[in-house]
Amino acid sequence: MPCVEQMPDQDFWSDVYRGRHLAVFNHHGRWHVYLDHMFQPHVVFATAENAVRWLAARVDGTPLRRAA
Repeated sequence: MPCVEQMPDQDFWSDVYRGRHLAVFNHHGRWHVYLDHMFQPHVVFATAENAVRWLAARVDGTPLRRAA
């Protein structure tokens, strides 16, 4: 899984994971995601870690469970 620990106090992070381009950015305290340079407008996250976890799951084809 990609690591976001390298982004202290940054509002943008990007990497390549399994040949796919991932990016997250903070806009007014909410984290938005890009997968293969395509904005994913239907999802927004509270943390960069959650955003990257979602992107990695999409690449891996792993369904994520919602927190109860």
